[in-house]
Amino acid sequence: MTPALPRTVRAVGTAHLLDLAQEAATHRFSQRLPVDWLRVHLASEATHYLFPTLAHRLTHRPELPPQWRCQQLLTVNTGEQILGLLDVLPASFDKIPETLDTTSKQDIVGRIERAVSVREWMERTSAEAGSDRPG
Repeated sequence: MTPALPRTVRAVGTAHLLDLAQEAATHRFSQRLPVDWLRVHLASEATHYLFPTLAHRLTHRPELPPQWRCQQLLTVNTGEQILGLLDVLPASFDKIPETLDTTSKQDIVGRIERAVSVREWMERTSAEAGSDRPG
């Protein structure tokens, strides 16, 4: 049985987020960004946020442990905050210290709701890079 989904937001530094992404890659969870992509695009000294939104177990892959799908608010090296998804083991999420007050959590959830997705950000930055090319 999958543990009950917490209704909270947790803050993590870039190194910790990379560890969580590597754990997701090791388990071959379906919602994760490649660790190498994160290393290139994340601001190295930033704080990122995880907000669990779905508790699930993949019945077609019973060898996988239960996981929580988290919306993640990532700060990229341009200073922008973008939305991604990351499947996290409940025990790994529970180890992240609770450091945010209620007002901060509400603010972060609002930013998550307004953030552009990783895909949208990549499309925009690719288009902008293309428009900078000499014509």
